[in-house]
Amino acid sequence: MKKIILTLSIAFFITTNVYAAGSSSSGSSSTKTNYDKAVVHIKSAKKYEKKGKLEKAQKSYAKAQKLLIKSNERKPGKADTLNYLGFTTRKLGDFENGEKYYLQGLAIDPKHKGINEYLGELYVATNRHNLAVERLEVLEGCNCEEYDQLKAVIAGEKSKY
Repeated sequence: MKKIILTLSIAFFITTNVYAAGSSSSGSSSTKTNYDKAVVHIKSAKKYEKKGKLEKAQKSYAKAQKLLIKSNERKPGKADTLNYLGFTTRKLGDFENGEKYYLQGLAIDPKHKGINEYLGELYVATNRHNLAVERLEVLEGCNCEEYDQLKAVIAGEKSKY
């Protein structure tokens, strides 16, 4: 099912870009925000990681992080942006600043599923299991993938990301 949705999404994206490329209006390339561009880089980085291409993944995370910083400067106070800023920063090995971004995001949206999961994973990686369990408790009852993933990481499984 995921492959079908992904295929349809790609087909739609390609079709949309073909029409945009033929447009005479200037600025069609500026329709994507820095946040949108960053998400594309993050998805690429995750794919590279799964394939063991860690150097390429790191480059994609770094590009995403730069775009997210710009996005956050332009439109501060967005939990989704802070979530991905925390994520990319953590993936680049800077746990301290990654945690700061996550905490800023939680101040805006304390129940943000992504932030709670990723911050919990950061806590596991930095040997603060008690804090990871607190993030899991926030997610409890959400019936969501983030809860299942964090629970697995706390139990000792390797993180998906």
